Amino acid sequence: MKPIVKQVRRPKNTVLRLAVKFFPPDPGQLQEEYTRYLFALQIKRDLAEERLTCSDNTAALIISHLLQSEIGDFDESGDRDHLKTNQYLPNQERVQGKILDFHRKHLGQTPAESDFQVLEIARKLEMYGVRFHLASDREGSKISLAVSHMGVLVFQGTTKINTFNWSKVRKLSFKRKRFLIKLHPEVHGPYQDTLEFLFGSRDECKNFWKICVEYHTFFRLFDQPKPKAKAVFFSRGSSFRYSGRTQKQLVDYVKDSGMKKTPYERRHSKARVSAHTSNTDVPKQSVSFTEGLGAPGSHASVSASFPSVYTSSTTTTDVPICMEMNHSFLDPRAPYMRSPTSEKSIAVPTEETGKKATQQPGSPILQSFQGLSMDHLQLSSFTLKSPQSLNPTFQVNLNPASQGSSPLLSPVLSDAGSARVEEEEEVKRKRYPTEKVYFIAKEILATERTYVKDLEVITVWFRSAVIKENAMPEGLMTLLFSNIDPIYEFHRSFLKEMEQRVALWEGQSNSHVKGDYQRIGDVMLRNMCMLKEFTSYLQKHDEVLTELEKATKHLKKLEMVYKEFELQKVCYLPLNTFLLKPIQRLIHYKLILGRLCKHYTVEHQDYADCRNALKEVTEMTSQLQNSLIRLENFQKLTELQHDLIGIDNLIAPGREFIREGCLYKLTKKGLQQRMFFLFSDMLLYTSKGVTGTNQFKIHGHLPLHGMLVEESENEWSVPHCFTIYSAQKTIVVAASTRLEMRKWMEDLNMAIEMAKKSSEKYDTFLESSMCNRSNRSSDEVSLEQESEDDIQSSRSSLDRQSHHRANTTMHVCWYRNTSVSMTDHSVAVENQLSGYLLRKFKNSNGWQKLWVVFTNFCLFFYKTHQDDYPLASLPLLGYTVSTPVEADGIQKDYVFKLQFKSHVYFFRAESKYTFER
Repeated sequence: MKPIVKQVRRPKNTVLRLAVKFFPPDPGQLQEEYTRYLFALQIKRDLAEERLTCSDNTAALIISHLLQSEIGDFDESGDRDHLKTNQYLPNQERVQGKILDFHRKHLGQTPAESDFQVLEIARKLEMYGVRFHLASDREGSKISLAVSHMGVLVFQGTTKINTFNWSKVRKLSFKRKRFLIKLHPEVHGPYQDTLEFLFGSRDECKNFWKICVEYHTFFRLFDQPKPKAKAVFFSRGSSFRYSGRTQKQLVDYVKDSGMKKTPYERRHSKARVSAHTSNTDVPKQSVSFTEGLGAPGSHASVSASFPSVYTSSTTTTDVPICMEMNHSFLDPRAPYMRSPTSEKSIAVPTEETGKKATQQPGSPILQSFQGLSMDHLQLSSFTLKSPQSLNPTFQVNLNPASQGSSPLLSPVLSDAGSARVEEEEEVKRKRYPTEKVYFIAKEILATERTYVKDLEVITVWFRSAVIKENAMPEGLMTLLFSNIDPIYEFHRSFLKEMEQRVALWEGQSNSHVKGDYQRIGDVMLRNMCMLKEFTSYLQKHDEVLTELEKATKHLKKLEMVYKEFELQKVCYLPLNTFLLKPIQRLIHYKLILGRLCKHYTVEHQDYADCRNALKEVTEMTSQLQNSLIRLENFQKLTELQHDLIGIDNLIAPGREFIREGCLYKLTKKGLQQRMFFLFSDMLLYTSKGVTGTNQFKIHGHLPLHGMLVEESENEWSVPHCFTIYSAQKTIVVAASTRLEMRKWMEDLNMAIEMAKKSSEKYDTFLESSMCNRSNRSSDEVSLEQESEDDIQSSRSSLDRQSHHRANTTMHVCWYRNTSVSMTDHSVAVENQLSGYLLRKFKNSNGWQKLWVVFTNFCLFFYKTHQDDYPLASLPLLGYTVSTPVEADGIQKDYVFKLQFKSHVYFFRAESKYTFER
């Protein structure tokens, strides 16, 4: 914090060395590229100075990534010369062959990606971030102490023999050369209450104590402790306190956009310059749990006391204040009001907390996939303001790593109490009805709860956002909210009726009148008839979506509010997808009623009502089917317009989206990963944007008129390879699997045939719609031109400052090497589910009960159905679904298994029907 010039008397004679102070459990949390680069340099030095010990294979892999970062793509003679003059490892000659073999495989990897890989490997090593402090134990044996985010570590040689987690430690102190660790009496187990270690001198002892205080404060406390008050007469002991932000404060600082991103262009630092883009946005890894949620405690003069850890959980009470329908619709600005959340604090036993704190940050649940994210979970901070104040808590997160570092990201929620969950569920299974119809009714209820929450994203949260900033014109406000408010009000009433019916169905006291309550057809028929009255509102959604998109293009303020709102946790999908939900919900009703009618016999008392309800909803869906197809296409084009850099008018009359996905394009440097987007008139190919906004930058566009596609595996000796011939140019691409290649070729040929039949010529329009490409071929551009282009494009369109969600289909396709068609999107819309499931990780013991929403190729996890936003998400493209095998050791009914490579999750449903759904 203090300028170096004030600290150094003779700068010419001073050597300054970079040193990392705190080593976070997951370096993927580091936001700035140059910070990751400096971290990678620290790892390099630790390897060279033998502080980071690992196997020869691992060392060679790290060095190969460092070579890629520093000198670029593999060149055997250049690599050998570089390794002769640069010592990355003592005796590195013995692993030189392995280094070269690994480096050969990193073709096209950018410096930023290389740094990320270095950190990814290093963080899993036992010696990552470890700094030895020589000491001896009570018996005089030589040991080394170290401190990490977890607590105090004890080593004998390079073997870790003990870890004292912060949750187990009550107090740290020193007396002269003696360092003392006082444990909580209930957790010290076989150890004595106070452990003692001897350092070489008082200064060494005090220095280690200071480091412990700093690490504990940084990783465990919410706020930095206040300075100790000066004693009036005399002082005892040390007044040392950590100064600076804690990890929690830093995360909040970045979330609240307090940190200004520094433009930083990476170039290879050595002689050889690679031709690939150097500043690519790095894939992010999941942000791990902050280990423990400590509160600042009073520090003794020469000791640090650690308070018990408390975790608070929030229970959301979701009781809307009812309004007269007439009054609500007079003023579309009037938001629906709900009661504020209540908060309870629950003391967590220290032993249990200790177990949580020891959860390894490198466990598979946090590593599922590179590049996609989960919000940093702090269970004690789930407080939401009531929309009564027109100000829901807007947690604008301009941090791409923390969007959903999901993987992509993977959910991590507390396992506390999971042992009791199974017992409770077994009791419920025995107590509640078991008929299939009951579980169909529960599906309607569960999905209706999610649907009403989805409507609130627009009617409550988005309305509050635009009112707060006065960002939306009066006419658009009226058009938007006067169309969706009546639908929202209707479904709140329908939800209440469904809840009452299911509650009566489950009630033990109604056994004498079971026949009256164990049916659902009467409720469905009554409400489907009422819903028909809202068809005119649903038919206006086309206009609403179009006008909203036009307004965001022309009004900067509205565009800002729109983009900022999309970053909120409550807006867990692209915003305009919520406007399609009312029409999509009709399809869900139709499918569920169809299942009910198939289940019942014609003589059943509920059959006639279900049949008539199905007839009513089928009539509505047939009226709106064409509108839905058009709206879904418009929504997809709008979403892509926001995510693609280099095209201004993607939303064009007659243009239809067909497929998006990852292919490898053959270039002079070999196969390079590209994201392809196929439309009814053109094919675009892009790479991951370098502006740090998670966007994709267009490299080329090929009109479909006159295009030809041929399989060419034999010609190029590349698996799953095909050639695309167009009037402008020819490109060779390869898919990840033969199935993917077939999908692409079929869709391309179908689109080419459609384009032939079309009388319109798109070439002129294409040229005018592409940004800044009139004087350039659409082939790959050089490194310098690409960087300059990105600087230009990043300054336009609100400086491209919105960070897009990492769990949208295009990003999942990019990281999973797969593709998704518009047909897949339509099928996904029909198959949406909500409900409670028990979840178990591959290596965990207990099951955890979660509210799970399945939509948009993704599972979203909540603690309860009342929560306003998901705690985590799991994108499912690339996963396989199956039942457990004997080796899994799952002895339960209704369990299904989700697996992607080595990442495995088990989910347990409450019934056969729910399991099959």
